[in-house]
Amino acid sequence: MDFYENSQSPERAVLVGVDTGAYNAEVSIDELEELAKTAGAQVIAKLTQKRDKIDSATYIGSGRLEEVKEFSEANDIDLLIFDGELTPSQQRNIEDETDVRVIDRTTLILDIFAARARSGEGKIQVELAQLKYSLPRLGGKGKELSRLGGGIGTRGPGESKLESDRRHIHRRIQSLERELAEISKRRENLRTRRKKDGVDNIAIVGYTNAGKSTLMNTLTNAGVLAEDKLFATLDPTSRALLLPDGRSVMLIDTVGLVRRLPHHLVEAFKSTLEEAANASVILNVCDASDECCAEHLAVTMQLLDSLGCADKPVISVLNKCDLCDNHFILPARGEFVMISALNGTGLDTLLAKIQLALPLTRRKAELLIPYSDAGLINAIREDGVMIKEEYRENGIYIKAIVDIRFLDKHKDYVIGV
Repeated sequence: MDFYENSQSPERAVLVGVDTGAYNAEVSIDELEELAKTAGAQVIAKLTQKRDKIDSATYIGSGRLEEVKEFSEANDIDLLIFDGELTPSQQRNIEDETDVRVIDRTTLILDIFAARARSGEGKIQVELAQLKYSLPRLGGKGKELSRLGGGIGTRGPGESKLESDRRHIHRRIQSLERELAEISKRRENLRTRRKKDGVDNIAIVGYTNAGKSTLMNTLTNAGVLAEDKLFATLDPTSRALLLPDGRSVMLIDTVGLVRRLPHHLVEAFKSTLEEAANASVILNVCDASDECCAEHLAVTMQLLDSLGCADKPVISVLNKCDLCDNHFILPARGEFVMISALNGTGLDTLLAKIQLALPLTRRKAELLIPYSDAGLINAIREDGVMIKEEYRENGIYIKAIVDIRFLDKHKDYVIGV
């Protein structure tokens, strides 16, 4: 067992992980450190231990737990954060032994989400996930409940809700699920209306802190909060984007992902993530300068597949290419493009790839429109992209990008495509 010294801000925390070989424990605990810092903790040390399996009583075993206790006492530790999901009994046993408040990876992520949620929908989703996670942990929670009301892992529903009986929490969960169902219905109606109007959705998905919000801002001037923090943006944002061929599409930014994203959150945010399932094209954004770039792309693709997006056109967007030395693994599946959302590198290529991936609804064409039908020129100017307009003896020559339905309707005037 090794402790790696570190430092930064309020609650003094020790991170604890167990390496059973099921995943890269070192990378996971480094990510846990970023999550802890995002929540406002000061990470004093990181502990990782190799074991064949998780200890059912104390997660890390009684011997190691004694070392954690001694380290905590000697260094005024306020919080132990475990890189996994603790059972209620494990949490109680660890707290009883160390007399230090204990949270797990899921609680930490839920806490960050609770702090970052801004919209009504986001707050409902977070509270629903927190209540579902808290419900089996209510029994015999005397010490844990007495510690509520301050510190990381206590934001969200609050002390009064957690102290309520199970029946009340079940009622609250049902109420929140009804509210989310209503929101999901409204979202579906909006998608149906966009589809009817011929507007395609482009969903931005990917690992948290990959630069999704920066890309959104650069392409649409959306004004979305873009910080170098995990889950800087939680609530989905939709903005219109005009493509070079004149088509208007809806660009939708979705919630960021992390490794081993708690299933409570995947469930709660399903209505948000469904934006990807209903999109015409998906942009899988990752940080190309991160050594785990390929893994991040794979994590996102797995979630997309689980949402039923396997047949959707996916463009892997390797962002922050200005920060990397071009030594990274390219995605094994689908199209990819290298960009820098911050300085604009590669965005023309990205837009071109989006156009190619979208269902064909427009086409470049040459038309000769008789003067008796000159009113069609205004329709082309309004809905298409005029490239050339020339008044000739036998009619008005037009070269433009127009809707294929327009071409079908006025095919007698088409002289070239």
